[in-house]
Amino acid sequence: MQGCGRQGQQYGFDMTLRKAGIIDCEELYRMQLKCFRELLEKYRDYDFSPGAEKIEKTERRLREQFSDYYFICLGKAHIGALRVIHLETLCILKQIYILPEYQGKGYAQRALRLAEALYPSALRWELDTILQEEKLCHLYEKMGYRQNGRTEEIKENMTLVFYAKDVTV
Repeated sequence: MQGCGRQGQQYGFDMTLRKAGIIDCEELYRMQLKCFRELLEKYRDYDFSPGAEKIEKTERRLREQFSDYYFICLGKAHIGALRVIHLETLCILKQIYILPEYQGKGYAQRALRLAEALYPSALRWELDTILQEEKLCHLYEKMGYRQNGRTEEIKENMTLVFYAKDVTV
C-alpha cells in the first residue's frame, strides 16, 4: 500500500485524496466489498450493488480515461475511496465509500469537498443514491446537491434518486 500525501490541512487533520492506479485494484475492491456489505445485505441487490461486483469491473474502471479513483486518506491510512467520472464541465460522483469504523465522523463530506476542488472546470456535479437511505440523502443535500426529479425503482423498497449540484463561477 502506498502512503497518502499531505494535503487537506485546512480541515484541521491530515485528510488527503490519493489518486489510485491499476496497482491498487485489489485493495480498492476489498474495501468496496467491505463498505457496501451492509447495504447489500439489507437490499439483496445482487445485480447493481457495488458490494456484489466482481474485481474485473473495478479493474475496467481503473483503465477508463474519463474515470478517476482516489483513496480517502486519514494520515497514512486508507479509510475509504471515491470514483469520479469527468466529462469536460460535468463530473459524476459514481462511488464514495468510507470503511465502517470511520463512518459518521464527517469524513465523506470532507472527501467530497476535496474531490470537487480537484476539478475546477466542472460546472455541474451529479450523483445517485438510494432514496430509502436517509443518511445518504441528508449528506448530499447538506453538501449542496438537490434532487433533480428523476428516480429509478431498482426493486420493491429500493429506489435510486438522482442529485445535481451546479457550481457557480
